[in-house]
Amino acid sequence: MFRRTPRVFAATLAVAALTLGACAEKAAETPAAGSPTADAFPVTVGDLRLEQRPEKIVSLSPTGTEMLFAIGAGPQVTAVDDQSNFPADAPKTDLSGYQPNAEAIAGRDPDLVVLANDTNKIVDQLTALKIPVYLTPAAQTLDDSYRQLNELGTLTGNIGAAADVVQRMKDDIAKIVAEVPQRVKAPTYFHELGPELYTATSKTFIGSVYTLAGLENIADAADADGKSGGYPQLSQEVIVKANPDFVFLSDVTCCQQSIETVKARSGWSSIDAVRDDQIVELDDDIASRWGPRVVDLLRTIVDATAKVSE
Repeated sequence: MFRRTPRVFAATLAVAALTLGACAEKAAETPAAGSPTADAFPVTVGDLRLEQRPEKIVSLSPTGTEMLFAIGAGPQVTAVDDQSNFPADAPKTDLSGYQPNAEAIAGRDPDLVVLANDTNKIVDQLTALKIPVYLTPAAQTLDDSYRQLNELGTLTGNIGAAADVVQRMKDDIAKIVAEVPQRVKAPTYFHELGPELYTATSKTFIGSVYTLAGLENIADAADADGKSGGYPQLSQEVIVKANPDFVFLSDVTCCQQSIETVKARSGWSSIDAVRDDQIVELDDDIASRWGPRVVDLLRTIVDATAKVSE
């Protein structure tokens, strides 16, 4: 979701900040899980209507790709973008989700395209070519993730399987949250999106995951008015003064940040997270996507902070 060069990073944050959603599940319309069902068509999700089950899906969203494979629609996916690296057998191509090209996409002859954003008005371009498009914008809440999974299930004929994935996510998250120690004072944390010290507040999707883990975000005051869309850039002085108990790095692969590089930063040796060896290296991809692997992210955070029980 994020690439941490200053200009691109800031632009990406602006896109992410605009995305909101809500969850709408109708149990009465959920058949038993199983193979894709062609007889359920036509189907309608929002303004998108599909007359037949799609057999040539192009996903230009890494999270969308993960969702499609999780709900059993993998065999229907014929091409994914150059950033879709999970699962490993996804049909990766040189198509770009950051700078989508309508002609290149159309060349794949898709009957459904899954996008994370409408860069360069790509939706209008594809619609003009009579190519159906479904947007999976960055989630603001877990309910957004659940909704997208269920809607993809409807659009691909995998309604039951999608409902099962959502229920497993809910059950797993509930079990992990139940393990969070009851504390008098919540441990504080700094979540690093990039070495430029951009971060995310509690009002963002990633921030909500930390809230589930019982942690307090040192960045919330930096964007109290919401002008940064939940993604403020902090100064080293602010971070050192806030003295977080934990530092979480989601810029390990993209930007070569590590426990060692954080320890070497000027002035950071006085931070409790550094002194107490409570710097946590996250998987960049899992920490920047909102599909089923958010359960793994929550598990990592809760396990990393479990020893702080006061």
